[in-house]
Amino acid sequence: MDIVSFKTVFANKSTVEKKWYIVDAGDAPLGRVCSEIAKIIRGKHKTSYSPHVDCGDKVIVINADDLRFTGRKMDNKQYIRHTGYPGGQRFSTPRQEMQKSSTRVIEKAIRGMLPKNRLGRKLFHHLHVYEGAEHPHEAQQPIKLDLSKQS
Repeated sequence: MDIVSFKTVFANKSTVEKKWYIVDAGDAPLGRVCSEIAKIIRGKHKTSYSPHVDCGDKVIVINADDLRFTGRKMDNKQYIRHTGYPGGQRFSTPRQEMQKSSTRVIEKAIRGMLPKNRLGRKLFHHLHVYEGAEHPHEAQQPIKLDLSKQS
């Protein structure tokens, strides 16, 4: 045979089907929840995954204020930022961040797991985090995702 009988098919913007998922953040530790969410947002759970295409789904995270950390990470872990001025390095712990807004911790963790380019910035907009159990996305009919059964 002189010809190849199969062809690699890449997903593109018109062939990707988007779904909405809802995740309860109070069920598992932060890293385990966020790594699964990042995988769904990126689209790596699909057979039609292409690394250069936005083929992921949209995720709603509820109960961000019931977030769990293992060990003593709530007080010992440090988030570092810089104001841009000399001597402007600032440190904070997850406990301090959650006092301001409990959604920041989840958003910061997931942002770090996405690509650091145009695609990653676009994918980050597919994440919707809410502190309580209510969210305004009932019209999208999100599918409840149980992360305890996935591996």
